[in-house]
Amino acid sequence: MSEDGEFREAFPELSKELEEQATKTFKIDGVRIMAEETDSTGDAKTFTPDVVDYIRRCDTVSQALEIVDFLMKQNEINQSQAREIKSQLKADGLRSFGSKKEKDHYLHHGIGED
Repeated sequence: MSEDGEFREAFPELSKELEEQATKTFKIDGVRIMAEETDSTGDAKTFTPDVVDYIRRCDTVSQALEIVDFLMKQNEINQSQAREIKSQLKADGLRSFGSKKEKDHYLHHGIGED
């Protein structure tokens, strides 16, 4: 079988789209992304973690609640955000914010990857 035939067999819908020159689009909602910001030289700016980044490093709900209280005292999140986060922690658990990020996560995976 030719490479072209193998491709058609392995990816029939993609082949059809390519042959018809018609691209399908799908709207994706609910995905948390971190846009890469660049300065005038084109270098990526320093990454500043948010409350979810800190929570994803916690081992217990108690640690996460402590982080939320601290960030609220530092005015990095407001009282309403703190209430919502605490409610989610109590109702859905620690990992409802995402899988645990281990030490040196960004060193190994980069800033734009989860």
